[in-house]
Amino acid sequence: MVSHWPADVDPHIAPEPERSALLVIDTQVDFLDGGSSPIAGTSAVVPTISRLVRGFRDAARPVVHVVRLYEGDDVDLPRRSLVASGAPVVRPGSAGSQLAPQLRPAPDARLSPRDLLAGQLQPLGPREWAMWKPRWGAFHRTPLDAHLRALGVSTVVVAGCNYANCPRATVYGASEHDYRTLIAQDAISGVEPLHLEEAARMGVLHATTAEILARLPRS
Repeated sequence: MVSHWPADVDPHIAPEPERSALLVIDTQVDFLDGGSSPIAGTSAVVPTISRLVRGFRDAARPVVHVVRLYEGDDVDLPRRSLVASGAPVVRPGSAGSQLAPQLRPAPDARLSPRDLLAGQLQPLGPREWAMWKPRWGAFHRTPLDAHLRALGVSTVVVAGCNYANCPRATVYGASEHDYRTLIAQDAISGVEPLHLEEAARMGVLHATTAEILARLPRS
């Protein structure tokens, strides 16, 4: 496997922790064990994701919870039949659409489907937001790039649910937008060694949560 965060990494792709933001992808109740559409391994990594989120909060670095909300026809083609059938998967306003409880900045934090579906970032706490994405990647038809640029972010750390789909598309989108990109390898479900090797070929690095937190600046 390609070395994950070598000391002599190319300076153009080297993560800049002091200018980093954390993107947590699709870690919602319906995708956890007991949810309407559980994704294997996601519940198991939630404690590690929670640790990563807390570390970014403590370092006063931005956190964006990127979520899915399925309603109407604005849905990925492979899931339109499922949504049209009435399947209760991350329906706007439902309990299953909410963030995993361990990730919420407060126990009573709730997503606002009206704001999210209108394309707005919903503030959840100091330097913490939720954002809806209509397709796999977090940069497609969203305000994410403009939001991160306004915050002076150069580096994105990607964590969350089901690497093979939405996190992977987000990693590609981040690279296409010239962000230094780091996969939190133990804070993401569905990730395999081959995924990390493929990502490394396009300059995307990976690291454990402990390694990432150790390099974050202290607020």
